[in-house]
Amino acid sequence: MAGSTGAAGLVPRRAAVALLDLVLGEGRTLAEVLADLAGPLSAIDPGERARAQRLTLTTLRHVERADKFLGKHLRKAPPVTVKNAMRLAVVEVFVDGAAAHGAVNAAVDLVRQGRKIAPMSGLVNAVLRKVVAEMPEDWAKLPPQRMPMWLRKPLVNRWGRDVVSVIEAVQMVAPPLDLTLRDGDEAVQWAEALEAEVLPCGSLRRRVVGQVSDLPGYAEGAWWVQDAAAALPVRVLAPVAGARVLDLCAAPGGKTLQLAAAGAAVTALDISGVRMARVAENLARCRLTAELVVADALHWQADAPYDSVLLDAPCSATGTVRRHPDLPFVKDGSELAGLVELQARLIDSALAMLKPGGVLVYCTCSLLPDEGEAQVSAALERHQGLQVDVPEAAGIEAAWRTKDGGLRLRPDFWAERGGMDGFYIARLRKAG
Repeated sequence: MAGSTGAAGLVPRRAAVALLDLVLGEGRTLAEVLADLAGPLSAIDPGERARAQRLTLTTLRHVERADKFLGKHLRKAPPVTVKNAMRLAVVEVFVDGAAAHGAVNAAVDLVRQGRKIAPMSGLVNAVLRKVVAEMPEDWAKLPPQRMPMWLRKPLVNRWGRDVVSVIEAVQMVAPPLDLTLRDGDEAVQWAEALEAEVLPCGSLRRRVVGQVSDLPGYAEGAWWVQDAAAALPVRVLAPVAGARVLDLCAAPGGKTLQLAAAGAAVTALDISGVRMARVAENLARCRLTAELVVADALHWQADAPYDSVLLDAPCSATGTVRRHPDLPFVKDGSELAGLVELQARLIDSALAMLKPGGVLVYCTCSLLPDEGEAQVSAALERHQGLQVDVPEAAGIEAAWRTKDGGLRLRPDFWAERGGMDGFYIARLRKAG
C-alpha cells in the first residue's frame, strides 16, 4: 500500500532513495544503475523492485517542485540522502496521494537508520510535517519541472515558451505503454484484449502500464513495447518482403522486430553485445528472425550493398525525457559536439553500404536540430545526388512535417493522449 511504513514498506523506499542518490548525487544514468547487478535493486523481490523504480521515476519528474516546498522550511541544504528521502515523501503525498503520516514516518525511519545522518531525523520530521500541511491546490499551481537551460534555451528559441511549457507538462506525467504488433492486421482484437487504444499510426496505447510480462500476448510474442514515435521510422522506410535491410545501431531492437515482421531479410548491427543479447531474446519471443552482428558500424564491412538502411543514430536522447526523467540531471550538453560528429560519420558509412537508388532512413530521438535537420542538410551537401523522399505512413499529421521534407515529432504532439517521444526522421534516397 502507498502509505505502508512497516519493514516491508521501507524496502522499496530505501531502494528508491539509493537510486536517487546515484542519479542526483553521482550523476549516473538510471539505466546504468539498474543494469548494475550489485546495485540497490539487486537483493529485493520483483514487486519491491518495480515499486522502487516507479517511486524513483516519479520523484525525478518532480524534484524541482518538491524542492520549492521543502526550501521554504530549510535554512541550508541537508546531505543528499536526507534531501532525497524528503523529496520522496513530498512526492508520495502530493503526486501519489499517499497518507501524509505514513510518508513522513517512512522518511524519518529511513534517515534514522542511516548511521551518519541519523541525527537529522528530527529535522526531517519537523520539516515534512510542515510541508504536508500545505494545500494540494498549492502543489497543483506549481509550474512543471523545467528542462536544463542548455536544452530549454534552444527549444524556446525554436518553438517559443508556450510550446516548451507544454512539452515540460507532458514530461511531468508518467507516459502510457505503447506496443507494436507483430501482425498489424490484428490491431482491433489485440486492442480489445489489452484494453488499449489503436493510435492513428497503428501502435497500441495502454493508459495503465502494469506488469508487461503478465499482459495478454506477451508470452506468445504478439507484440513488443515501443513508443509510437519510435515505431514510425520503419513505417516510413516501408520495407517490402524479401528486401535486404541493414538496421544500424539496432539495440534495443524494436525496429529490428518491425523489419523482420514485415518479411525483410534483416541484418541488425550494434556495438554492444549485452544489448544485442536482449534483441536476440525478443526475436525468439516474437518468433522472428534476423542476422545479428556485434560490431562497430564505422568499421564493419558488408558483403554486398543493401536495398535499405535504417540508422537510428546515437544521440542526446533529449526527446525521451518523458520516459527517462533522469537525463536532465545527468547530462549537460557537453557530449553534443561528439555526437554530432559521430552521426555524420555514421550517415556516410550507411550510404556506403547502400545500393544505388536505395533508401536510407535516418532518425534520432533528439529534439535538437543539430542532430536532425542540420545533419540531413550537411549530408545532402556531402553526397552528390542524395535526395530527400517525402515520408509517407499512416497517421502522419501535417504539423509533423518539416520544410526540409523530414518529420519532426515532439512530446507535446498528442498531449491529450499522453504525448510521444521527440524524434527527427528523414527518408533519403541514394543516387541511382
